[in-house]
Amino acid sequence: MKKITLLLLFVSATISYAQNTGSVSGKLIDKEYNNEPLAFANVLIKGTTTGTTSDFDGLYTFENLNAGEYTLIFSFVGYETQEIPVTIIAGKITEVNVPMGASAASLDEVVITTTTKRESETALLLEQKKAVVIKESIGAERLSKIGVSDAATATTKISGVTKSEGSGDIYIRGLGDRYLSTTMNGLPIPSDDVNNKNINLNLFSTNMIENVGISKTYTTSSYADQTSGNVDITSKGYSKKGASINLNSGYNINVLGLDGAFKRSVATEDVTLGFHKKEYALVDLITRQSWDPLKEKNTGNYGISLSGAQKFNVLGKELKVFVAGSHSKTHQYQEGIFRSYRSNILDNEFTDTESFNTKTNTTGYVNLGLKLNDNHKLKISSLSVNTSNDNVYEQGRNGEGYVFDQDPQEEGAFVRDQNFKQTILLVNQIEGDHNITENNKLTWAAGYNYVLAQEPNRIRNEANILDANTVQYAHVGDFQQRKSNQKIEDTEYNAYINDAISFGTLDEDENHPFKLNFGADYRQKDRVFSSLFIGVRARGFQVPSIDQFSQTFTADNFDNGLVLRERDADRYEADLNIMAGYANLDFHFGAKFSGNAGVRFERDELNVLWDVANFVGRVGSIKKEYSELYPSLNLKYELNEKHAVRFASSLTQTLPEFKELAPFEYVSPTGRVTSGDPNLEKSDVFNTDLKYEFFPSKGQLFSATAFYKDIKRPINLAQTRGSSGIFQYSNTGEKATVFGVELEARLGLIKNEDEEHILDFNTNITKMWFNQDLLEEFQYKNVTESDLQGASDLILNSSLSYNSQTKKEFNATLTGNYSSDKVFALGSPEDFSNSAVLYNDEIIEKGFFTLDLVVSKMLTEKLQLKLVGRNLLNPDIQQKQLIRDINTSVETNKVVLSYKKGAQLNLSLKYDF
Repeated sequence: MKKITLLLLFVSATISYAQNTGSVSGKLIDKEYNNEPLAFANVLIKGTTTGTTSDFDGLYTFENLNAGEYTLIFSFVGYETQEIPVTIIAGKITEVNVPMGASAASLDEVVITTTTKRESETALLLEQKKAVVIKESIGAERLSKIGVSDAATATTKISGVTKSEGSGDIYIRGLGDRYLSTTMNGLPIPSDDVNNKNINLNLFSTNMIENVGISKTYTTSSYADQTSGNVDITSKGYSKKGASINLNSGYNINVLGLDGAFKRSVATEDVTLGFHKKEYALVDLITRQSWDPLKEKNTGNYGISLSGAQKFNVLGKELKVFVAGSHSKTHQYQEGIFRSYRSNILDNEFTDTESFNTKTNTTGYVNLGLKLNDNHKLKISSLSVNTSNDNVYEQGRNGEGYVFDQDPQEEGAFVRDQNFKQTILLVNQIEGDHNITENNKLTWAAGYNYVLAQEPNRIRNEANILDANTVQYAHVGDFQQRKSNQKIEDTEYNAYINDAISFGTLDEDENHPFKLNFGADYRQKDRVFSSLFIGVRARGFQVPSIDQFSQTFTADNFDNGLVLRERDADRYEADLNIMAGYANLDFHFGAKFSGNAGVRFERDELNVLWDVANFVGRVGSIKKEYSELYPSLNLKYELNEKHAVRFASSLTQTLPEFKELAPFEYVSPTGRVTSGDPNLEKSDVFNTDLKYEFFPSKGQLFSATAFYKDIKRPINLAQTRGSSGIFQYSNTGEKATVFGVELEARLGLIKNEDEEHILDFNTNITKMWFNQDLLEEFQYKNVTESDLQGASDLILNSSLSYNSQTKKEFNATLTGNYSSDKVFALGSPEDFSNSAVLYNDEIIEKGFFTLDLVVSKMLTEKLQLKLVGRNLLNPDIQQKQLIRDINTSVETNKVVLSYKKGAQLNLSLKYDF
């Protein structure tokens, strides 16, 4: 992230100091932001190296200038550069006040001191144009217009990016969670979920985001563990004094009519505003707390967010403060179906799955910027998040559920899974920016991250509905009636240091043609995981209704046949240690050709020690060490001021995650079981990109990119052979390839009389072709190749936006997203000798289209009303699997999972103080 460079000079006429000199001062205002003061703009005396920047109030000054004629150059990233002649009169102050606004010409101006307002779409477009690497960003300005409320949704507005509705994972160029990395202000941030490598970007509300950037090509200053790209969240800092409050309320249409019938888990009795307080030990919860879900009366969604900024003078130093906080609660209800097959034989079937989901998110954020002097600055960022996700999942209430080989019977199967998850996340960072000399800039940062993710009281019941008044507990093992808890605790320390030395003969713009960057990275991440199950053997016990399970689990019944089953907790401990050093060179040969070339040495060490019930002997450990060189090359050739061609090539890797290595088995509410594989090895990846860009005018862009990836030992989620029928992460082949094409356009369709765009259209399309070979243990019915798991071959994002360009703005944006079919899990044979018949085919997540609408109106200069409609088409989200009839050998495409998320309507009011 570029550092904000400030020069604050006091406006003062020093007539008595020198009668033969004069001063010039004035104020810059921002025409794009209601004539607010424009901070950080550059003011240069033409023909000299004397310059300054406007302060937070838009003020600038030059003192002690010899009397005479001068030309002042006013510039700001993404805004029109203006040259204004001025006459300095000895002993007097000349005032020059300048309004600044966006213009296409600004994309071609040289900015002496680059200080960007990186919320602006125009400024980010300029940054994309000037960058050597292939990078795309979306800033707070555009996020507000299209109604994006979090970072996860923000990424899907960038070309080649989509989100899986089944898992919530972000996919860049068709490659999912394990192939990308996430950082905040350039430092790694942890995952809040054991099932994911990357943090849930929904946790980052837009009131604390300056912009979200995705780098799709690699440079050696980044960790090598990224194949599809890096998502970097630039957190918001002080830009101007003020405060704001936002209130919102809404409904999910699926929830309408469920007031009084909406369910929440028993664990929520111990929850206040998303914070869980433990009352009893897990074993005591068997009899001291209910087994039946509770009812929720108020199912509306609501949220509140606050933010404020101020600057202070502390011991003569300038301290800038930005704070933000938010709290929200949402309700979601889904109906659908679930089926699973083993060797093409129906294993279980439920045609009436129901999911009641309640989420809360409480976030606090503080950003401090301290200016020690003109050359040395510090920034501290602290983010705290508490999020909870309460889910009551039921299947089989209609009495038509089926589970193969279940006791007391296969028909009438019923499952209820109640789970409250709470995650506490802390991210603390400190950054330093130091101009050692005019040509030497040192930057550094250090971070401490902490994650505590808990499932304090998960409850699962499996039963059979025998008739209208009789329900009997299922019994295959002793843990079909159980309560469990799970705890994940992650701590992480990370840091980087980078020294940039500019050298070479100055060009006509006073820039050096070369800049050497060298530095080091350090990362240490530790995880402690535990999961405890307490089961109850309730064989033969019956209750009148599936809503009266609590009648069974009483102290008296444990004296009359109920059997408590306890076992040792499943545990694993893991750590990741990374040390790296790198060097790369930025170079410019003339005005047209530039690039960056470098190499990185990185040593990665992964250690996992486990003690889990499903592993033979329970205890095991692994240690994996990798030491490699990772080169990168990024080239850019500017055909002219509006056209450029880019080329990039690099070697990267994909490291296995803790949960992909540890052999712990996690059971989803539907009953799907996922496990890690200790034999998993990293993937090595060769990347290459070729991109053409055309910037026709302000805010407009056309681009076309071709890219290719060669992946050795690809990692995929696959169904495993054997009686357990679990999903496991595996190196499924020796090699996979990805070839793709991206097209992007940002167009201004209609202008008003002042040549301002009032109707804009943005679109990006990504088409990909995947192929991977399959190892013998994943081959069946003569299938030897497959697509990559989680990869869509077609992604489309488009938006049509209207802006009235009036004082009380009216905005309307219609946004559509489409991603095609993707492999949810690879298939596998059950029996090698008979793999043409006994196999599990791959599961496909079907493609779907989503549509969002955002309408906003400034009621006054400070009060905004906004209406947001999300998922308006409410598509059916499905997973399908080809099933071969054992008797006829005819294959049928069966739906194995299906649900609708529901459209969401939300109304908000925002007031700026």
